[in-house]
Amino acid sequence: MSIPLPFRKPSARDRARQDWIEERRREARMVVADVAHHSDYLVRLACHVLVQHGETFEEREDARILLVVLDAKTPGRLPAPDREGRT
Repeated sequence: MSIPLPFRKPSARDRARQDWIEERRREARMVVADVAHHSDYLVRLACHVLVQHGETFEEREDARILLVVLDAKTPGRLPAPDREGRT
């Protein structure tokens, strides 16, 4: 999205993009709010949306922390150790 200038009215494209982001943010919040009933993949996707487009610093930070928790919960996402036990 381009930087809004004082002499430029928002275009229909800018409004449509902002509406689309708002809708994705709302869906991501619903997924995170009901984390127990959604797959890790969907929760991870919702967290990425909130990390990038969250309205407040706290919302972005909470989503980032939830991503860390999900990574710790899923050891299969980390590289497997070699024969000497190193990763």
